[in-house]
Amino acid sequence: MNIVLQRTYLNSLGYDGNDLYLNDEQCRPQISRDQVVFNFPINTCGNVRKFDNGSAVYTNALRAFTSGSGEITRQAHFKMSVGCRMAQDSVAQIMYIVRHHDNTSITGTGRFNTSMDFYTSSSFYSQVTEVPYKVTLNQNLFVQVNLSRGDSSLVLFLDTCVTSPSAHDFQTRPYYLVRNGCPMDNTYQPYASGSSAYARFTFKAFQFLRATESVYIQCKVLICQASDYNSRCRRGCNRRAARDLGSAHEGQTLVLGPIQLKDPEEKEEDTLKQKRE
Repeated sequence: MNIVLQRTYLNSLGYDGNDLYLNDEQCRPQISRDQVVFNFPINTCGNVRKFDNGSAVYTNALRAFTSGSGEITRQAHFKMSVGCRMAQDSVAQIMYIVRHHDNTSITGTGRFNTSMDFYTSSSFYSQVTEVPYKVTLNQNLFVQVNLSRGDSSLVLFLDTCVTSPSAHDFQTRPYYLVRNGCPMDNTYQPYASGSSAYARFTFKAFQFLRATESVYIQCKVLICQASDYNSRCRRGCNRRAARDLGSAHEGQTLVLGPIQLKDPEEKEEDTLKQKRE
């Protein structure tokens, strides 16, 4: 979460950046020549989280220390309420820039940071770092989508994952692994979806006909309150939904790839290496 205030605004109220604190007084700002910046993880610094219509809303309060000398003060008390409403299927955060000349409340919209990676096995212990990831036909591939900062009160649900031979076009030749929570490929198998702050699945490698040997995966995920057992994350497959990743109502998505088929020479080398071992 990022909160940015202009130093000229604070000075006009008789305060300096060193006077500011949040609900957690240990969280201190960075001060530059022109700005005072608080930058901290969304679930720290005393943020208070509540859920409103399925969206997580985080709130905090900016306050300033006042002079402790004497019995009275004519300095205005400084308090500013800040908030961030997180979209359910989002991957970025918001920045606040404050230039008002009165104490106020501001609420912005934000997005959760998510990541998607290949793993070498169903244990999901070792992440694949090879780019492009070279595989063989029918090889079991293991994918994990993860909230960058885990939160036990949130769950992540795999709504739709579609593949394409192009990283920039998932409309012309889409092949769905899962759509609206419903498996579409007969090798797709979820390990976790809608029950924790990560989602995991596996499928067997394939290639597109009349195309390059590269395959890209695009996944749309939903983030819900863990205690809400009536949320979309808990309902699983929804075959009546007609929307897809191209709908104007959908948010940002994650893209993973490319996967590329190994050359025959590489396959032979792998086979010889396995025999020697």
